[in-house]
Amino acid sequence: MLPELGVGIGWRPEIAGVVAELPDLRFCEVVAEGVHTHVPLSGPLATLRERGVTLVPHGVRLSLGGAEPVTPERVRHLAECAALLEAPLVSEHIAFVRAGDVEAGHLLPVPRTRAAVDALTANYARTVDGLGGVPLALEPIAALFDWPDDEYDEADFLNAVLDRTGAMLLLDVANVYANARNRGEDPIALLDRLPLDRVAYVHVAGGREHEGLYHDTHTDAVPQPVLDLVTVLAERATPAGWLLERDGDYPPSAVLHTELAAITTAVTAATRATAPR
Repeated sequence: MLPELGVGIGWRPEIAGVVAELPDLRFCEVVAEGVHTHVPLSGPLATLRERGVTLVPHGVRLSLGGAEPVTPERVRHLAECAALLEAPLVSEHIAFVRAGDVEAGHLLPVPRTRAAVDALTANYARTVDGLGGVPLALEPIAALFDWPDDEYDEADFLNAVLDRTGAMLLLDVANVYANARNRGEDPIALLDRLPLDRVAYVHVAGGREHEGLYHDTHTDAVPQPVLDLVTVLAERATPAGWLLERDGDYPPSAVLHTELAAITTAVTAATRATAPR
């Protein structure tokens, strides 16, 4: 469904100038809630689209994992984003952001239970019904805790959700690394239990350790263990693209160029490792 997209970057207004100057850029991800769909596409995003850059809306407020049904207004906005950006797919998180009338303002992990799988499946169906045929990829999040009454481990839960929904996977290797490290597990072992044949594209992001826990900050440089995991994943699967996420504390353009080059190097290292001799 997706052409080969190479290494892209998450578009943010703060780094729009840097993104505009990236040579050979083929795709960007755009936070859906920041897109104004009541007016024609304009400015830097319109310029990228005119260049042929694939733009993918990435939702953060749909609350697919909430107990309540997704709201029609938020689904409609996601569909309007896809149409405005001419997107081949959209993505959202396996998470919840609200309960009742309370908005958390943050992505929260869902309990890994059968009831949660049911809720996610129902909300996924409501969302794709409103997307007009545009596919929806699901992204598991990084979490600092597990709910006490979990009925699945992380890999089994994700497999259950994808089997029930038929969704594609947006895999964040930084989240895989964070979740495994914080549980004292091997991130490669976790990666190998995931349905890698369902991966649409990949997120790569930075983080830091604080008081014994690894925090998926998106404001720090991508550490070497995450880049190593990129290589491991590239040896096992062929996602359409690899995307650098940065959501704050934006560095100079030279640093972003270096991080993008490091991701490219990590991906091509897998190509060299698996090439016939």
